[in-house]
Amino acid sequence: MLKWRVLAPPIRLLAADIDGTLLNSQFKISERDLQALQRAHRQGVEVVLVTGRRHTFALPIAQQLGFDLWLISSNGAITRSLRGETFYRHLMSAETCRRLCSAMREYRGNTVLTFDTEEKGAIVIERMDQLNVSIQRWLEKNMQFIEFVIPIEKALTCDPVQAAFFGSVSRMAEALPVLSASGLEKEIAVSRTEYAARDLSMLDVLSAGCSKGSALARWAQFRGIPREQVMAVGDNYNDMEMLAFAGKPYIMGNAPQDLRRNGWTSVPSNDECGLAAAVEEAIGPQH
Repeated sequence: MLKWRVLAPPIRLLAADIDGTLLNSQFKISERDLQALQRAHRQGVEVVLVTGRRHTFALPIAQQLGFDLWLISSNGAITRSLRGETFYRHLMSAETCRRLCSAMREYRGNTVLTFDTEEKGAIVIERMDQLNVSIQRWLEKNMQFIEFVIPIEKALTCDPVQAAFFGSVSRMAEALPVLSASGLEKEIAVSRTEYAARDLSMLDVLSAGCSKGSALARWAQFRGIPREQVMAVGDNYNDMEMLAFAGKPYIMGNAPQDLRRNGWTSVPSNDECGLAAAVEEAIGPQH
């Protein structure tokens, strides 16, 4: 009796998160992960990096891969090439952001506004005292783009990419219900990223409907690639929509335990080249 084997469709689009996925705990790309992505690219698989970072802050990482690609940055708000071509921007309205800042006034010291520019004022804060402990390294690397504005609403002369709240895990756990009670649930989307080992939590507030998943779906549709031929690799809560969309989702071994129970294929941690393991599982090992 003949037996038919159903072959899985080939992967045509590979979406990889940056922090906690492409980068190891030393914020470096391992040689094995680099080679895996380069091999996927050579085999005709389109690689796109999907990150919570601003486009400008993600660029140096993307450039290390050694081939041309597109970036989905700011948790889905901006889709732009390495060369600066913009495919899509999903900005928050300035008026919505004003109301958000008012509703979250007790978290002024944790608030960061981001704008789609590559000059000083791309990042706006009121003060640094409550941010320093949580994101000192990020502040140091972005200092040339940071502008201090008091009150922060005065910076809203154009639509921002997003507002974000940075702090300890406990501080942001307190902020979540305040955010939920803001009355803005139809106008905003909240994307959470959490690193328990670093006691760091980030609440990125974007325009309604904006996420890594919606941006990846839009890009796949533009490229004419069905979700069955999309793989995604991530490690955090802000990757959930992206992983839910992908036909082949992979969750990193360093992800929070509750995410690793969602039925997505588990791979080793970012310090054990989990991204490379996902690529090898999806497109085959290197010969």
